[in-house]
Amino acid sequence: MNEMSQLRTVFLEALTSRVTAKEPASLYDPVHYILQLGGKRLRPLLTLMSSQMYGAPVEKAMDAAIAIEVFHNFTLLHDDIMDAADLRRGKETVHVKWDVNTGILSGDAMLIMAYQLFNSYDPETFYELNQVFSKTALEVCEGQQYDVDFETRDDVTIPEYINMIKLKTSVLVGCALQMGAIIAGVDQKEQQLIYDYGINLGLSFQLMDDYLDAFGDPETFGKEVGGDIRENKKTYLYLKSLEDEGCATELKEWFAMDYQKMNEEQIETKKETVKVFFEESGGAVATLDAIKEYTNKALNIIEQLAISNDSKKQLTAFSLDLMSRVS
Repeated sequence: MNEMSQLRTVFLEALTSRVTAKEPASLYDPVHYILQLGGKRLRPLLTLMSSQMYGAPVEKAMDAAIAIEVFHNFTLLHDDIMDAADLRRGKETVHVKWDVNTGILSGDAMLIMAYQLFNSYDPETFYELNQVFSKTALEVCEGQQYDVDFETRDDVTIPEYINMIKLKTSVLVGCALQMGAIIAGVDQKEQQLIYDYGINLGLSFQLMDDYLDAFGDPETFGKEVGGDIRENKKTYLYLKSLEDEGCATELKEWFAMDYQKMNEEQIETKKETVKVFFEESGGAVATLDAIKEYTNKALNIIEQLAISNDSKKQLTAFSLDLMSRVS
């Protein structure tokens, strides 16, 4: 099996050659801009890995991998607009560099482009890919809406939050892996196993992002550190911190503030104060424990997969590498 760095190189070359410049430039330039901002390329690499582990050549899965990456970046583009985010991977977001209307329309174009990439597959594979992809795309929208709704609620539970991040993040990871398995022609039982691995990996990955949003290095995080605190996001970190009665009342008061009416100095004060509560309450440690829990669930599923021992070792190393961002 190719090493991840080799797969990433092959993928990036294909992405550049297949998503080419078109007119009008005002529509497509933002598309190329966000696709070239970088990132781990987690989802497309998982599609390629999955197909390869089950015996299909990487090239056969490439269009599906590009579709996943285009769709994922479409969601980021629109999420940045909804969150009024200024930075994405350390660079200006599309709606800041251009404008909101451009961001909306270029994002719409990316969604359509993602679906078009499935046209290269035979009818049966096309149908299966379209089924799982469409289901996932709708679930991502559901997760995004829950995320928005939670901002104005003060009674969000941890199970509700886990369900939200499952829909917003994990299902796309699971979809990426399942699509690779579909392309390789494996049965439904095996597809479900690799999908479940992706769900747990995605939950771990999103909980890491929650943690890094508060405690990450601004130089490497790529987004505004403390953005979730600024926007009153009811993250796992926040919800676990509320379990400490000594912190709960003040935390709720900080998260009841309308950040749109706060100046930058007030927002920075809020960020630093809330981070102290996260640590003193034990919420930070509890989040790290949850990351390990979901990572271990993913690792346990790897042992059940009908793939070679070498593939299991590589998938295990990949999972642990993701967790190491906070260890």
